[in-house]
Amino acid sequence: MDLTKKIGQRLRAARQAQSLSLSELSSRTGSLSKSRISNYEQGIRRMGLEEAQELALALGTVTPIYLMCLDDTDPLSKDERELVERYRNTDARGRDTILKAAQGQAVYRVEKPPVAIDGEGPAGSADGG
Repeated sequence: MDLTKKIGQRLRAARQAQSLSLSELSSRTGSLSKSRISNYEQGIRRMGLEEAQELALALGTVTPIYLMCLDDTDPLSKDERELVERYRNTDARGRDTILKAAQGQAVYRVEKPPVAIDGEGPAGSADGG
């Protein structure tokens, strides 16, 4: 598959995972039009580093490196992505509750290796990468 199309597929998947329209993502960026983003998603145009940075910030769930296909590991595990989605889809009270629960668990912090895109194990491990 052409790299430009693969980049576009990653962008579309990240946008659709949040149920964002092209217009909504465009307004989050502040400078990229919905037609420009659509061109990226369709593989008509390839985004540059600055655009990847801006889109990653607007999406909040991916890195520019991931969008540009320079790293095949998803920055979030399946559980982390679900938590982000649940946080975003709740009201202010729910978000506050989730934040307080997370802050209460900070003493149990554990460093984890990145998870492979298929979600089956750490990238580079015998069972997942």
